[in-house]
Amino acid sequence: MNDPSSPVALPPGPGRAAARLQEAVAPSGPLKPKVKKLRLFLVIAGLAFIALISTVFGMIMAVSSDLPSLENRAEYRAARNSLLRADDGSQVARLTGNNNRILVQQKDISPNVKNAIIAIEDKRFYEHRGVDFRGIARALGQDVLKRRAAQGASTITQQFVKNATEAQDERTVLNKVREASLAYHLEQQWSKQKILTQYMNTVYFGNGAYGIESAVRTYFPNGGRTEGKTVAAPGQVAVNQPKDEGYDPKERGAANVTPDQGALLAGLIASPSAYDPVQHPAASKKRRDLVLSNMLEQDAISRAQYNEAIRQNLPGRDELRPPQPVSREPYFSTWVTQQLVDRYGANRVFAGGLDIRTTLDPELQAAAEQAIGSNLSGIGPSSSLVAIENKTGEVKALVGGNSFKSKPFNLATNGHRQPGSAFKPFILIEALRQGIGPGATFTSKKKVFPVPGSREKFVVNNYESNYSGVSTLENATVQSDNSVYAELGLKVGTRKVARLARRMGIETKVSSNPAMTLGGLKVGVTPLEMAYAYSTIANKGLRVSGTLGSRGSGKGPVAIEEVRRGRGGKVLDENDRNDNSVKRVFPEGVGTTAQDVMAGVIKSGTGKNAAIDEFAAGKTGTTENYGDAWFVGFNAEYTVAVWVGYADKLKPMKTEYRGSEVAGGTFPTDIWHDFMVEALKLRDAREAKKKAKDGKDGKEGETGTGTVTTPVAPVAPAPVGPGGEAGSGGGEKEPAAPEQD
Repeated sequence: MNDPSSPVALPPGPGRAAARLQEAVAPSGPLKPKVKKLRLFLVIAGLAFIALISTVFGMIMAVSSDLPSLENRAEYRAARNSLLRADDGSQVARLTGNNNRILVQQKDISPNVKNAIIAIEDKRFYEHRGVDFRGIARALGQDVLKRRAAQGASTITQQFVKNATEAQDERTVLNKVREASLAYHLEQQWSKQKILTQYMNTVYFGNGAYGIESAVRTYFPNGGRTEGKTVAAPGQVAVNQPKDEGYDPKERGAANVTPDQGALLAGLIASPSAYDPVQHPAASKKRRDLVLSNMLEQDAISRAQYNEAIRQNLPGRDELRPPQPVSREPYFSTWVTQQLVDRYGANRVFAGGLDIRTTLDPELQAAAEQAIGSNLSGIGPSSSLVAIENKTGEVKALVGGNSFKSKPFNLATNGHRQPGSAFKPFILIEALRQGIGPGATFTSKKKVFPVPGSREKFVVNNYESNYSGVSTLENATVQSDNSVYAELGLKVGTRKVARLARRMGIETKVSSNPAMTLGGLKVGVTPLEMAYAYSTIANKGLRVSGTLGSRGSGKGPVAIEEVRRGRGGKVLDENDRNDNSVKRVFPEGVGTTAQDVMAGVIKSGTGKNAAIDEFAAGKTGTTENYGDAWFVGFNAEYTVAVWVGYADKLKPMKTEYRGSEVAGGTFPTDIWHDFMVEALKLRDAREAKKKAKDGKDGKEGETGTGTVTTPVAPVAPAPVGPGGEAGSGGGEKEPAAPEQD
């Protein structure tokens, strides 16, 4: 007779696994209520886990009949181009990876690249079968906890599947499971080497480089060969660097990549913009060195190779040869494309058929290019101009250089140059915040200040010892008096000034050494940063950005209005249409006073050439030996930054302005003036057109000073003395910055 308490034999299958689980938690005696609940929970949790794994495995096996062709050429033909449009709907650029992609075979790729990518992207590449089940389970758990799809746990095979198939709208759990399914079955059909090769043909490496061969040609134009090449340090100019005269169609640069170059390229995959060697050299080097460390740990390189690779410099800005974009405004479009890739991923941007409306105003862009061309054509120096609409924070015009084809480096967004006296408004506003008014008096004379932590002295002179004696803060601003501003900056605190500059919109870290009071920064600023920060003054203390800000939601100037699913399609979701974001940085009263003081620079100071027929305010800037010249100014509608200088190196501009020196009050104010005159004409014409359409009368604009062409004061020669003697005619001369914060 069977004992009813005896265990019953179960057939093989999930039931037996459940029975084992029940036996494992079964008690040997009477159960308390809490213990019963715990046992029930463990049983249910165990069954749920088994069901989850069974479901995932079943989905992976079931998708085999749906395995699409993943051969590169077929998939590339099916890719849908994305389009960039101006604010009027006209096409600015066509985004496609196919034009720049050069397909390579396994034999064309150096082991240094392969090993580097495996070391950082998928250490177990040769061990798994396309899917890391433990990683999938962990990622799914994170999906449930965070209520969104996790980004980790993808093998190289899964990444290839995602890259090679059509762009997906969102990273859902279902899509991740499908990718895992395809990856599992793909590894049953393809060799590891074929998967790795095809993966490298689909990866985006930044700067328009799609695929490993395009990446090598972009970042290492010599194809990895180093003979006759001197590598420049980040941000410096390489010497003996031959011009890129193109590759033989049969030549493959990827075959000659060295370990350090392979490590840099592999490090770019995770985030091409964050690890860009030109824009973020410190982060790029740290990432490259991590890849090299992983390669050493995995015996992919020897200790000697590691030691050699770790000493190599990154490619400098003048070494890069990015592919020519399909764009009528390449500087603007490449900047926007980088933002899109950061937000949506390269596959979706270059193959997802997106329709992106940007903030670019074609007529203002044409006016900017015309203003620069008419003033500098055939002269020698380059110029950059950025125009921002004050009420929206939108970039309406951006000139990043003379020719993208010959000099693709974007001076507007990446050209960090010393601002000179154009930095003084940050000190002015910090002083006003602390209660130091425009009527506060200072003594204008030669001054010597101690440099904290150093035996050197910070010596400040005005140009040709031209001191005004007792001077108000307002007059010192109009005349750009170095003596007064050096004292004022140290009085209010250089660290406070640096923090204020960052809150106003300067993204680059601002040094707090004494020379920063006169614009002597360790790292310069870009025209885009200066225009955006000055727009906060134009807005009387309000920093305006948007949900699609260039530095993230609510951060930085805006270049993207909305992103749609193709021409005439729906906006992707509510987060893909820009909405204004406003933050107060300093009181409105401080902004009003700063505007009034800075208006004097144009009315009677160093910026007279910028005067237009209505209110305008701004500040000139000229640096050491006339290497950089600035004017940043604003009216009610726009804030515009203009920089003039030689793009390749710091070259003195001592005769370029009609035989005289190039200061902030020469070419920069002339260009600013010419651009603003056209901008105001466009504004008035558009308002008149709108009035005619609406049948309503508008308000008359405010009138102000007429155009003045009085020449500005010159700048001083190079400083001398242990701390650097600063000279300034009208304050346009800055001292050399001591090497310390």
